[in-house]
Amino acid sequence: MTETALTVHQTARPHGFPSPDHFAFVESAMPEPGQGTALVENLYWSVDPYHREMMDEDFALNAPLEGRTIGRVVESRTPALREGEIVFHRQGWRTHAVVTTEEVRPAPRFDGIPLSAHLGILGGTGLTAYVGLTRIAELREGQDVFVSAAAGGVGTATGRLARLMGAGRLIGSAGRATKAAYLTEYVGYDEVFDYRTGPAAELLAKAAPDGIDLYMDNVGGEHLEAAISSLREYGRIVRIGTIAQYNSTGTPYALRNLPDIVEKSLRMEGFLVRDHRDVQEELYEFVVPHLQSGRVTLDETVIDGFGGIVEAFLGMLRGENQGKIIVRATGADA
Repeated sequence: MTETALTVHQTARPHGFPSPDHFAFVESAMPEPGQGTALVENLYWSVDPYHREMMDEDFALNAPLEGRTIGRVVESRTPALREGEIVFHRQGWRTHAVVTTEEVRPAPRFDGIPLSAHLGILGGTGLTAYVGLTRIAELREGQDVFVSAAAGGVGTATGRLARLMGAGRLIGSAGRATKAAYLTEYVGYDEVFDYRTGPAAELLAKAAPDGIDLYMDNVGGEHLEAAISSLREYGRIVRIGTIAQYNSTGTPYALRNLPDIVEKSLRMEGFLVRDHRDVQEELYEFVVPHLQSGRVTLDETVIDGFGGIVEAFLGMLRGENQGKIIVRATGADA
């Protein structure tokens, strides 16, 4: 264990796309745990699209950023946390954190499954996809699903889970032809279009000429409008994110077909995954056997070294990742 700790601070509010100048790495003395707490050395960090939205006003300036993290307890002053125990917590974007028992939960070890899965398909990313499909959309076997930003963490998890649940045709959108090929060859999508090649409505209509039953929306804007037009009667829209607006400085996209929601009896609902933590064990029971059998594999872009966390985040916003992007501490077990 090193004698100093590193944290990442946000130093200014971005206007449009953020840059490395909006962040600073800050060195400090190693924190010491007090009574009832433990010191965790972080091993894996998650960088997520929601961080960009929080940069506008939610994150405090010149203070450590939060984020989902997997770490190892290296010093404990509470019997509830054993030294060597692997835990999940949200004090990310730092090499070390002092935590209370209320701020962590154990990260269970499953034979043959890397720890990084707890930040991907077994973590908040996979839980978002699972809750969206089962609790919000109530996906039924044979129904056709469209997923925007399908090559991202939630998009790949949604594709894999929907395929396991017996979805009919699975259609996705992505920003590059290489991503589209990966999704159809390895993740289980039937057809994926590159949204940069034309209007989303035309591309979706060509990919799903008979319509769709469910739209998992990670993008908003033009994609949402296209999905509303393609949805069949009584279709459902699950609102997860609005990537199209996160770095926009202009007027938000105005949907032109909102009357279709009424005329086709569509249902649109958003949710926060933090309100569905009770589903976590159900997710494990559903996914872990498929990971262990090899039917499901991890879709990850792994960046080695905490020093790469800012570039990993910016790369994710630029769409450079394939699957969930994760930063791994140097020397951490794969």
